[in-house]
Amino acid sequence: MNLVQAILMGIVQGLSEFLPISSSAHLVFTSNFYKVFKGIEIAQTSNEEVFFDIMVHLGTLIAVLIFFRKDIINIIKAVYSALKTKNFENNEAKLGLYIIAGTFLTILLAYPLNEVAERLVYSPSIVGILLFFTGFTLLYSEYKSKKIETKKSHVDLKSSLFIGLAQGLAALPGFSRSGWTIATGLFFGLDRITAARYSFLLSIPIILGASMVYPLVKIDVSEAFYYNWPAIITGTTVSGIVGYLCIKYFMKFISKFSLAIFGYYCLITGVITAIFFCIHT
Repeated sequence: MNLVQAILMGIVQGLSEFLPISSSAHLVFTSNFYKVFKGIEIAQTSNEEVFFDIMVHLGTLIAVLIFFRKDIINIIKAVYSALKTKNFENNEAKLGLYIIAGTFLTILLAYPLNEVAERLVYSPSIVGILLFFTGFTLLYSEYKSKKIETKKSHVDLKSSLFIGLAQGLAALPGFSRSGWTIATGLFFGLDRITAARYSFLLSIPIILGASMVYPLVKIDVSEAFYYNWPAIITGTTVSGIVGYLCIKYFMKFISKFSLAIFGYYCLITGVITAIFFCIHT
């Protein structure tokens, strides 16, 4: 891990975490493209690289917390008030409970997929195929959404649970977390802004949990002492800044335009990367 690689991957993470194009897939592609051109064996992945991947996700988590700070505070206040009064009629209080329920289902599905996801890091061609399916899902969700005349501006329990499952499935690199969760929201009749807002808020517990649990469970402290910390900190900072700007402009984008452009991007990129890594592995 060097500084240039860290900055590049920080930019990639910041852009692709919130755009529906799979940040995990793009980190896999970027890392393995770098290895191919440097003549490094793709199967070689150090603990430092895995830790760096967690850290740049933490950078984008901070971006979400800052951008949605008012929403988060309102949800916490609403849930606290609802617990005191035992009245959960407030939409923000319901949203807080839906996030908890959706997170539970995410963990339920993502946990057994974790080993598969870790192995896919060494199979970028398969990740490319999964990204292709993400593109198809985005395009199909837009097609279905157009057939729903009245869009919903509030998440309900049923949609929140299915969106939670979609987020769990996106533990596999190539299945975009934001892409699958927003697409699922569109399938259930949510408008794009509501689907995107819920998608980003739902990401907070999962990214926070992964950022805390992984270092405690798998990182050898004595080994971590020798990591390139300036590069790690720089990459994390870059991912946070780029991530914040990405959320800001993405929310403006989807208020006016469809997700079709991202669907076509995933289709094309998925095919190209699958072919490239089939040839070079």
